[in-house]
Formats: sequence, structure tokens, C-alpha cells
Amino acid sequence: MLTLPIIFIFFVQSLSVLIEIDAIYYSLNKEICYQSEIQDNKIVIIDSELTFEEACGNQKISEAVRNNLTLVDVEYYSLDNSLHRGQILIHKTLAKDIIEIFEVIKKEKFPIGKALPVSIYDWSDSASMLDNNTSALNFRYVKGTKILSSHAEGRAIDVNPLLNPQIKKGKVYPIGAEYNPKIPGTITKESFLVKEFKKRGWSWGGDWQRSKDYQHFEKRNK
Repeated sequence: MLTLPIIFIFFVQSLSVLIEIDAIYYSLNKEICYQSEIQDNKIVIIDSELTFEEACGNQKISEAVRNNLTLVDVEYYSLDNSLHRGQILIHKTLAKDIIEIFEVIKKEKFPIGKALPVSIYDWSDSASMLDNNTSALNFRYVKGTKILSSHAEGRAIDVNPLLNPQIKKGKVYPIGAEYNPKIPGTITKESFLVKEFKKRGWSWGGDWQRSKDYQHFEKRNK
């Protein structure tokens, strides 16, 4: 049988935990509300609201590339089933494709983890992928080569990279990712997303022979 002092101590500890949980909930709620807006009677959570200059960040992007870039606002349902707004830094000639495809993504409620310019991750592709971030422009080389990636001109986009990793010679990138077609947000050859990109002239990394890059879509300059 518990004595009165022990019961009292247990009550105080429980109360402290409840207060702490409530404080965390309030803090998170406050942050979400601060970064949200009402649209058509729906709360839209703002994941990214950068200026073009902020999205380009301190990366040494050539003037020729920068002049061909544009920052597109996109809306999508995230893994929390809530409506979010993010941004894609993309080549100007591909902006219309991205806007149209994200409209379909939103309509189908295909979950997107988040969509933030990679400058937020200090241009670290690994950090962006591990955060399951969907992104386009990133001045970098094809892994293991000195060949500039299509991302360097904003002509490629990676969608939910943690759910749709690259698999090459038995190795998975990003490290720790797992490709499971049963998980929402995963892309397969039957996905409407693949069809939407392809009908606009994009190619999909899931069709590659030497490796499979399920996250990757690109549209090269002809």
C-alpha cells in the first residue's frame, strides 16, 4: 500500500510531465500558426517563403544559370495529411510543368515530405535527402564524377528522396533510406506521377539500367 508522501511525490511528478507536454504542444502550435495562413477555409502550413535571392543563397551560381532560374510556390499535402506550401527553384522553361504537376499532386493528395530550396541546407544534398526534401536546383556534380548534374541548371527534381532512394551496385543513397512501394509517397513505374512527368517530356531515374534513382526526374535542354 502506497503511503501518503509517495502518492504526493508521484502526483507532483505526473503533474510536471503534463505541464511539460502542454508547453511543448503550445510551442509547436504557436509556431505552426505563425507559419500558416487561411485559404478557402483551409489552413495552409508554410514550409518555405524565401525570396529569390535567399533561395539562391551564397552559392556561386553563374549569371547565365541564375538568369534562367525562377522560384515557384507549390502546394501539397504532406505526411501529416495537412496542406502545405513550399518552393521549388527551377529552370524558367520548366516552371509551367512543375506548377501543373504539383496541381495534380495536390489533387491526388500524393504526400510530399516538404519542398524547400537546398540553400536552406547550406547546399548539402545529403542533408536535404535525409530530410526527405523535394528540390530541384543544386549546383553539384553527378556522384563519383566531374560531370555537372542536371540539378546544376535546375533541369531536374528529386521527389521524396528518403522514400525514393537511388540504388546503385547494391548501395542505397541516401544512406539509411529504404525503397518500399507500399509506403505513401513512394514512386513506382505505375505511379500517376511518372506518367505526368513523362507526358511533358521528362525522363525518370527509375527507368535507368545501371542504377535506379526513383526520386529523380529530369528534362534536358534539346
